[in-house]
Amino acid sequence: MTQTKNTLNELILKINENNIFIKSPDESDITYGELISYMKDTYSKLSSIKINKEDKVAIVLGNGSSMACTFIAIAANFTSCPLNPSYTKEEFKFYYDDLSVKAVIIEENKSIEARAAAKELNIEVINLKRKTEFNTITLDINTDIKNKKEYLSETSQEDIAMVLHTSGTTSRPKMVPLSQKNLLASARNISKTLNLNENDKCLNIMPMFHIHGLIAAILAPIYKSGTIITPSGFDALKFFRWLNDFKPTWYTAVPTMHQAILARAPRNIDIIKNNQLKFIRSSSASLPATVMEKLENTFNTCVIESYGMTEATHQMTSNPLPPNKRKAGSVGLAAGPEVALLLDDKILHNIKENQNITGQIIIKGENVTVGYINNPEANSESYIDGWFLTGDEGVFDNDGYLKITGRLKEIINRGGEKISPKEIDEILMEHQSIQQAVAFSVPHEKLGEDLYAAVIIKENVEISENNLKEYCQQRLTQFKIPRKILIVEEIPKGATGKLQRIGLYKKLGIK
Repeated sequence: MTQTKNTLNELILKINENNIFIKSPDESDITYGELISYMKDTYSKLSSIKINKEDKVAIVLGNGSSMACTFIAIAANFTSCPLNPSYTKEEFKFYYDDLSVKAVIIEENKSIEARAAAKELNIEVINLKRKTEFNTITLDINTDIKNKKEYLSETSQEDIAMVLHTSGTTSRPKMVPLSQKNLLASARNISKTLNLNENDKCLNIMPMFHIHGLIAAILAPIYKSGTIITPSGFDALKFFRWLNDFKPTWYTAVPTMHQAILARAPRNIDIIKNNQLKFIRSSSASLPATVMEKLENTFNTCVIESYGMTEATHQMTSNPLPPNKRKAGSVGLAAGPEVALLLDDKILHNIKENQNITGQIIIKGENVTVGYINNPEANSESYIDGWFLTGDEGVFDNDGYLKITGRLKEIINRGGEKISPKEIDEILMEHQSIQQAVAFSVPHEKLGEDLYAAVIIKENVEISENNLKEYCQQRLTQFKIPRKILIVEEIPKGATGKLQRIGLYKKLGIK
């Protein structure tokens, strides 16, 4: 019987040091042995400047091997706080202050805004240096040999490994503490769902400051001693080159990335044929059924849609691998934590007895955070009898597959008529001329809220707003038809590539 691993040190220190950890464009491979050396060096150097395991260390690094290695090295022995390198100085100041970070790691000669924010708050900046001739990374801290601390692997499963903020689309961002146990449980759940092994290679195109990229694309492969391919960020133009050069067995992404990849696929059919993926994973936003079908037909493989959130250390449910059933429009079966519904303050545990009943999705398990930091009000609102309230509304079908019907805070109240914007998205996406669509609310003097939609039209297609409204009239009841359908070249997205409908009217300049 395999012993369950509950800390990163327990996991990584037992991996064969000769296994390849990272492959990157224009860089030499990094082995697990080299990762372990970096972990030990980082531990020694940070300990020498009185940084302890409970201290928060911000990481401001772009995608790539340096970020992957540094995240692991910090999360294994301290409290890691990965931040978006694109933040403004004022945003960095907010997050540094909110987190009470003791130090921030920044690549040498980069991130002017992050440095300026740290200087104003008197926070220590630690430079990360990359020695290209030796393919090594190191923190620029001179460690006195006398003070060099032995690598003790002191962390326990309850120690906080990482703190991330929620997106803050509806309120002030909340701090989510994730323990060693949370991280390892989620990595274990994902690796089991995807049946990963040490020969698998994951192409990571997700940002490494986001829960999806950190857990699904880094920790889940590590859990099975696998390999991660880490380019410097997502680039649809380079995706097929990476596919051809590195021959990954899978990749994970959000729907907007999948759509950008599909747009380039017709020009790269030979590469697709010669580099067969075992599967494609999608998460962090609902994948339209039409996109899922096109992905499967284009890449001749299965698409595994999963459902996750930061508070659950990413994965909560997932469609299974073949030969089990995958259902388009569904986020699958419980895949790690317990999943139930909350209806009128009653917890509906038994999925079979509560089929086709809509309620709020709630979860409980080893991967779920114990509560937000310094936010008793949010904690009081977010937990009931040990269950975490996701804020998402869903329904289980006869087979126990979960379908998300809407976000409770996204539900649009149009003069007393409740509308799930996701339903509108799906109808619009079924139109052959539409590439992307998102429905959203706009304040209205009489109705309270009105319904709008923004769409991106496929290349070389001409269609009018009236044409789209006529299409909607054939598919939707009157109160569900958008007041306006805006044809745009781009729909604003969050830093992780997700479409964010709350507050979208402001970003589109609608008054």
